[in-house]
Amino acid sequence: MSEKFRPIMAITMGDPAGIGPEITVGCMLDAQVHAACRPFVIGSIAILEKAAAVLKKEVKFHKITEPEEARYEMGTFDVMETGDYDTDQIEWGVISALAGQMAYDFIKKSIELGMEGRIDAVSTAPIHKQAIKKIGVTEPGHTEIYQHMTNSKYALTMFSCHKLRVFFVSRHMSLMDAIKFANRKQILSDVKNIDYELRNVGIENPLIAVAGLNPHNGDNGLFGTEELTDIGPAVEDAKALGINAIGPIPADSIFNIGKSGKFDAILSLYHDQGHIACKTLDFEKSVTITWGLPFIRSSVDHGTAFDIAGKGIAGCISMIESTLVCAEYATKKHERANA
Repeated sequence: MSEKFRPIMAITMGDPAGIGPEITVGCMLDAQVHAACRPFVIGSIAILEKAAAVLKKEVKFHKITEPEEARYEMGTFDVMETGDYDTDQIEWGVISALAGQMAYDFIKKSIELGMEGRIDAVSTAPIHKQAIKKIGVTEPGHTEIYQHMTNSKYALTMFSCHKLRVFFVSRHMSLMDAIKFANRKQILSDVKNIDYELRNVGIENPLIAVAGLNPHNGDNGLFGTEELTDIGPAVEDAKALGINAIGPIPADSIFNIGKSGKFDAILSLYHDQGHIACKTLDFEKSVTITWGLPFIRSSVDHGTAFDIAGKGIAGCISMIESTLVCAEYATKKHERANA
């Protein structure tokens, strides 16, 4: 019997002043992670040493310059550094241009390796938006950076939370703008892309449920017409293309129905509509997958937590879950491509 495929996983350390280094250490010490993938860190050995110290963990480090040099041994971290930084300047919980530059460099290296086909996936620790803005980065976050630097046509955000796969029409925009953005054309485009991406990981004819916008789907136009003018027609357009789509389903019930696994995916019409549902169900195991890139990318769904950085109390469950879910989809994509 051939050995199970384990994708090569780059783990970016995130902002070195936040909890990224600590949760990266916790993730790299997890046996499930090593069973699911071949992980190495893109980060800073000096910062990881500090993080291991505050966590009271004994770790060995193996500096690599290429993924092919990694040993993938439990207890020894393969670490790829991206420059010679004055890490003594980095203070836990303090926003700085240096920390922003390091975090951005880690991302760029992961993209470089992904575009070259030398890694299968990336699991990202959190970055600080103000820190990267200090060095002139204009993108608002991870997802936009990855889409822009990979020249991808789209970057679909999906929350994975137990049996829920929740996609989003929009991410970071005002609620008023998000409502306008969730039009017939955009919803249809997202449903088509969801169908394509899920088929690529072996989900045949995925059932995609589209959420409603207004209370009780607007009750036939009594308090809101978007279900009649845009959402419903978009679902019918998708069906005409042979896509297994249903909806709109009222937002106050779609996630409860979906948590049983009835749907292969749910399309949430705006950021908080889906985020609240998933994070209420299980905050730590709600992780983000980005589809549409040349490789699978995942992330924790929490921030840098500067208030607790360096105190050794940050939980690493979300980082572990991010890496495990990412490895699962990277494996499914590999199996689909080699079927």
